[in-house]
Amino acid sequence: MKLGLRLPIPALPARMRVPEGMAPMDPLLLCCALALMLTGLVMITSASMDVAARDFGSPAHFIIRHGSFVLLGLACATVAAFIPVRTWEKYSVPLLVFGLVLLILVLIPGIGREVNGSRRWIGLGPVNLQASEIAKACMVIFVSGYLVRRLDEVRSSWWGVIKPALPMGVYGALLLAEPDYGALVVMVGTVAGIVFLGGMQFAQLVVVVLGGGGLIALLAFAQPYRMERLKSFTDPWADPFGAGYQLSQAQIAFGRGDWFGTGLGNSVQKLFYLPEAHTDFVYSVLAEELGLVGALLIIGLYVLMVARIFRIGRQAEKQQRFYMAYLTYGFGFIIAGQALINIGVNVGALPTKGLTLPLLSYGGSSLLVCATMIAIVLRVDYELKCQRLNLQPRELPWLRRLLRLEEKTE
Repeated sequence: MKLGLRLPIPALPARMRVPEGMAPMDPLLLCCALALMLTGLVMITSASMDVAARDFGSPAHFIIRHGSFVLLGLACATVAAFIPVRTWEKYSVPLLVFGLVLLILVLIPGIGREVNGSRRWIGLGPVNLQASEIAKACMVIFVSGYLVRRLDEVRSSWWGVIKPALPMGVYGALLLAEPDYGALVVMVGTVAGIVFLGGMQFAQLVVVVLGGGGLIALLAFAQPYRMERLKSFTDPWADPFGAGYQLSQAQIAFGRGDWFGTGLGNSVQKLFYLPEAHTDFVYSVLAEELGLVGALLIIGLYVLMVARIFRIGRQAEKQQRFYMAYLTYGFGFIIAGQALINIGVNVGALPTKGLTLPLLSYGGSSLLVCATMIAIVLRVDYELKCQRLNLQPRELPWLRRLLRLEEKTE
């Protein structure tokens, strides 16, 4: 049956699928996510081989690790795609507490690992878990549930807007203690965006934007190293071998790329000139090897992916599924914000921040969380289609039994 038909259909068993001719999940969103993941695998392979050979004695060190994270991310996304959206809403408060516990654990010596002066990772044997990546997603899940429960209060009073700011303030203080200023900026912007789309009054929005912007600016000027980054950002060539070294080398990579690039694997900047070439600055290596055309194509994939995410969120609003809408908007804000900041840093439009490029940069925690967020959005799209066609969404058998058991217990 085609999507355009509006005939009444009786409810079908859970094992039934969406009718033939209709994709069960948004195909463009899925293709964009897979394309970015595969592009990231190729570019990390190109950018990391020399560094891996020097530091670990094997040029395939980062390739194997990132390839393993890609497979694990696909596995996590597959499981998340079968979890009903109501499950995330039901456990939104426990997930908020879980994110808080991770942010506390990362600050405990012996548990949290310090890298380059920042304590952002929890050591799990050979793997480092970045707590802030999970915490951001947990905050979105919680705030989305809060808006559904307190929507009238949010739209009518300041207290409704202040309430979600309280747990966010606790999260923010812990992020600053790491420090992880970039994650804080993304989280604050995401929560503000969700609350605004939930119906915040314009006067409230102006006050929140001015207050939040002022606080973020104050925090930026409070630390000397952040001031150095701001100075080097405005003119990296004033100190090309000191504070502006990383940004100046990234700009050289963009200049060498020209229109069509030097060719895959032919980057010079990745040969120990550009620090963190396979992590925060992989986009610069991509621009050098694939040129302006390749760099713009990646931006196009992100724009299309975020547009599809917000389109699904808008459809959820039309179908009165507001938790789905806010959850989808929140994940869209996270992905768009991180992509915008990372690309802005690479091209020299923003000060240097330690934020990964979603689905593309090297980083297991970011890849797993981003893949899971995309899978949840795809699940939202699937459930919305099932609602329109009066079908019962599919679930994992063990999860279905667990939810029925909990409903009987309640």
